[in-house]
Amino acid sequence: MNIFLTGGTGFIGSHFINAAHQAGYTIYALKRMNSTTRVQLEKNPIWVIGDLRSIVDENIIKKIDILVHLAAHSANMPYDTLENCIEWNVIAANKFINQFIRVNRNIKLIIAGTSFEYGTAGLRYDFIPPDAPLEPTMSYPASKAMASILFRTKAIQESLYLKYLRIFQIFGEGEEDSRLWPSLRKAALEGKDFPMTKGEQVRDFYYVKDLCNDLIRELDFSDIKPGIPLFKNLGSGRPQSVLEFSQYWWRKWKAKGNLLIGALPYRNNEVMRYVPKI
Repeated sequence: MNIFLTGGTGFIGSHFINAAHQAGYTIYALKRMNSTTRVQLEKNPIWVIGDLRSIVDENIIKKIDILVHLAAHSANMPYDTLENCIEWNVIAANKFINQFIRVNRNIKLIIAGTSFEYGTAGLRYDFIPPDAPLEPTMSYPASKAMASILFRTKAIQESLYLKYLRIFQIFGEGEEDSRLWPSLRKAALEGKDFPMTKGEQVRDFYYVKDLCNDLIRELDFSDIKPGIPLFKNLGSGRPQSVLEFSQYWWRKWKAKGNLLIGALPYRNNEVMRYVPKI
């Protein structure tokens, strides 16, 4: 089976390439000139140089069974402007995917979304269902929510095969340095103290390699009918507080410093529980 991947040099995409090759798939992956992967690849895919505004050779498109769209603009805070997020995550993504649909009507689509599309609606659920209202409060998740509505409508109108997968709290090797897990790891390995909030926030922490194994399973479209898109949450299914998560890894890394619990305030409008229904 042939897969075309966008976001192949990103955090999730790099791990997905390794997982897909281990599973025996042939991978074509979109790559900006001179960009490098977030983790070392066991084997290179067939790289296609370009971005979401590029035209892909029709001979390649005809070979593709599944398009996996992981590329996202400004997925880490601080987010870019709403206008730029919409330009890349909605308009450019739509044009890019349209060229595959025009050439290959039987292509299957997997599009990655974000849990933060739920926004303030997540506050009303102990476990957020996939059909919860979309109430994003920031530019990046707002653009992804727009994209989810766009591709749902397109799948219904054009009888397309579509899985739209909203991903929860990913962590692991190759993650952006400023995020919790790599920051925690750096302090632990350097023997430094780590200032943090009280850590009462409850999240679904989802190891990136577990996510990629789940994405491999999602390549099975045997139960998906054209024109009936599937919307689904992806997470570990194990709610955990930020404090519990931090303490676990602090012990695992045998850190010499201390977790300075409560040294930092919560962010404004901090969401205290954000957990998916799996």
